Amino acid sequence: MKPLKRFFFERPTLKVAPELLGKTLVLRQSRQKQRLGIIVEVEAYTKDDPACHAARGKTPRNEVMFGPGGFSYVYFIYGMYHCLNFVTEKKETPGAVLIRALEIPDKDPKVASGPGKLCRYLKVTKDHNAIDCCNENSPLIVTNNSLLKNKKATIIQTTRIGISQAVEHPWRWYIDESNSVSKKNSYK
Repeated sequence: MKPLKRFFFERPTLKVAPELLGKTLVLRQSRQKQRLGIIVEVEAYTKDDPACHAARGKTPRNEVMFGPGGFSYVYFIYGMYHCLNFVTEKKETPGAVLIRALEIPDKDPKVASGPGKLCRYLKVTKDHNAIDCCNENSPLIVTNNSLLKNKKATIIQTTRIGISQAVEHPWRWYIDESNSVSKKNSYK
């Protein structure tokens, strides 16, 4: 499987986010073992967004967001959950897309429903922060080899959830037909 190219990620965050839907996320644990899932729910965060970790400037925690697109950004919240994002935009323009849910073939639809659950399922930790996901040899990639081929995919755009600032931004997208989406919503 070939990873998406850097130019895919180095575009405006609000364009990249919905285009990640239906792509396959692959985490290689060894040469023979990997976990994968279809991206079915995402949220976008931009530099001028008060809910974005980069809104107040560069810190050791968010430094990867100021680099080139196509790198992973993993952070730990509530003392118990990791969250996986992909950096977007060009170097020095921070932005990221939070992966909120994956559809895992032949598994309970809710096993990776929500950012914390999907990281727990994939075994994503802070060790997966700042990985170049555009490198063929990377342990973490996103590929066009979607397992959703020939399935209908209605994309719903709605407001973000689980945040306290800029909740009015309609910067969450999900595949309506997926049972793995963390929360469906009527706002379209």
